[in-house]
Amino acid sequence: MRRALPLGLLVALALPASALADTFDAAGKGKLPLTVGINSTWVIVAAMVVMFMQAGFAFLEIGFSRGKNAGTVVAKILTNFSIAGICYWACGFAFAFGAGDLIGHTGFFLRDYGDPQTAFPIMGLSDATIEAKWFFQFVFCAVSLAIVWGTTLERIKFGVYIIYAVVFSALIYPIASHWVFGGGWLQSNLGMQDFAGSTAVHLIGATGALAVLLHLGPRRGKYGPDGKPRAIPGHNMPLFGLGILILWLGWFGFNPGSTLNAVDGRFTEVVLVTQLAACAGVLAALATARWRMGTLDIGMAGNGAIAALVAITAPSGYVSPWAAIPIGAVAGVIVVLGVLAIDKKLDDPVGALSAHGLAGIWGTLACGLFTNPTLAAYNAVGDGGLVYTGSFHQLGVQALGVLVVFSFVLVVSYLVFWAIKATYGLRVSAEEEDAGLDMSEHGMYGYPEQFIPAPELVGYGAVPASAFKEPAVTPTTQEVPA
Repeated sequence: MRRALPLGLLVALALPASALADTFDAAGKGKLPLTVGINSTWVIVAAMVVMFMQAGFAFLEIGFSRGKNAGTVVAKILTNFSIAGICYWACGFAFAFGAGDLIGHTGFFLRDYGDPQTAFPIMGLSDATIEAKWFFQFVFCAVSLAIVWGTTLERIKFGVYIIYAVVFSALIYPIASHWVFGGGWLQSNLGMQDFAGSTAVHLIGATGALAVLLHLGPRRGKYGPDGKPRAIPGHNMPLFGLGILILWLGWFGFNPGSTLNAVDGRFTEVVLVTQLAACAGVLAALATARWRMGTLDIGMAGNGAIAALVAITAPSGYVSPWAAIPIGAVAGVIVVLGVLAIDKKLDDPVGALSAHGLAGIWGTLACGLFTNPTLAAYNAVGDGGLVYTGSFHQLGVQALGVLVVFSFVLVVSYLVFWAIKATYGLRVSAEEEDAGLDMSEHGMYGYPEQFIPAPELVGYGAVPASAFKEPAVTPTTQEVPA
């Protein structure tokens, strides 16, 4: 019996699903409209742009890390992306977008789901193929998971990534995002608006980051004997800047791609809204940094862009272009003040709690202020914002949604990390942290030439061996004994 169960599962997965066969049959008979190919192509291209954001996260985190911890970021990004892909295929997508108010229950393994418009009702207005929609939503899940780890740099055990990634991508993210923009109760019953994930992606990731940080504690040396925070500068600001620009580019897949539709041309306005917000965020963050810190801080400029992009993610399909500027500008102010306040108590090396958490909350609430009633009707979700209607109803719905999602993710994640800490452990030893995670966790340096003694690099290829020869001692330089 024990052998029969896994064998039956393999057979079920191997059999061609009737829905997939119907798709091929329709294509062969010329029944599929041209829009299926156009919209599917657009969704896949947008998803690939979002996938490229993983490179942006890698560069940003490497830049904000010290050189002895640069390499581990690469392994972490690749591992988490791979775990999320398998888990989201197996059950995450079904939980997130299947039919059901509390949790989806159709489309596991992308098999035998029947009519896509029935199995994944919230995406039924787009005729892009299910495989295209799955890939697009999977890279959203992977982005949310990547956000979790920004707060944990330079001190967490690598195995923690693996354990939490499974729980997050299979259960936590799918359930919470289902409520917000997967057709769940917050969206379908209350009318919560979140076009591309200020709450459903960014706040979920930031809340998981807060949960682990409460258990993990700060890096060694972050706080002095007086309790005041000390700066631990990242080793490469140009790399950080490259990461910011890659993430900025990724948002043009993130927000416009959430239309899941190319033929109506609507995605172009979402591009405009996204760009205006990001520009306002950078300028506002620089001005705020100058006011509060006395300098035009490089890190704050980058986080101003990220915070504004996070904030405009929820309203991007609901607001007119003019509203993007105040939304982005307020996010730029929030991220600077948030980073400075949070740094006094919590060690968040990349500012994820502010850039993705506080800005995600603001962006979700901004729908309740600035949503254009015409766009709300077009999206068939919720009502117009306070500016247009004079009503606080939509703002109240948005606030309730934020509170529910934050509470759910924080409680579940806190318990998961508590269990991990009590069994496997969360943190590397003090000696391993001092040595750097590249060596203690992976046995190799991200920058070998900087850390391996020169004589041991002979034959490495980076420096000529002749450079390691001892200089000849001449009578003019030889020390004369007293």
